Amino acid sequence: MKAVLQRVKNASVTINGAETHTIGEGLLILLGVAATDTLDDAKLLARKCAELRIFEDENEKLNLSALDLGYDIMIVSNFTLQADTKKGRRPSFIAAAKPPLSVEAYELFIQCVREAGISKVETGEFGAEMQIALVNDGPVTLVLDTEEWKRS
Repeated sequence: MKAVLQRVKNASVTINGAETHTIGEGLLILLGVAATDTLDDAKLLARKCAELRIFEDENEKLNLSALDLGYDIMIVSNFTLQADTKKGRRPSFIAAAKPPLSVEAYELFIQCVREAGISKVETGEFGAEMQIALVNDGPVTLVLDTEEWKRS
């Protein structure tokens, strides 16, 4: 399971050209589920994202988490994170999970972020056409990959 975390001043997602969800300061998380992922991966990654210390403390050290600061999190499903670009010029998405695993893992990830104590969690809509707007803070952008953790 891959998550791209972007520290943001604010972010919004417009779903199917109509419904818009917004957050203030916090994290925008793009989440990609692989066919080899488990629901335990979703639980582990959700807690890591909520508790990852990527916000500055009073000494300008990256020492605080979104949870510590009471910041918001927006979670958007993004199967293209599982793209394989090794061959040719067109990405392959064979490694991306398909329903029901992809939906279950995405929904469990959202639930676990909420249960970690994040007070405002907004989401996109799984499988919908979405446009995301954000003001990147830093910029601070990290990629977390549970598959890499398993290899270590």
